[in-house]
Amino acid sequence: MAAEIEGKKQSWLENTRAYIGDIRSEMRRVTWPSRKTVESTTLVVILSVFAFAAYFEVVDWALQHTVVSAQKALINMK
Repeated sequence: MAAEIEGKKQSWLENTRAYIGDIRSEMRRVTWPSRKTVESTTLVVILSVFAFAAYFEVVDWALQHTVVSAQKALINMK
């Protein structure tokens, strides 16, 4: 049993070479996007980030004022 495992075991160098060969093979099959596609999707991502940032800023402001107003109301009740 141990002899079978030793026979199947490859060195780390052989494993690394096989891995790099697999990577090269896969990279040849990749369909890369055009520059125009990359620019347009990058613009969409940047605009989305700013839109979400503005949205969360408004929500944060509203929640902050709500909590502060509630806190002041509770303090004045005492």
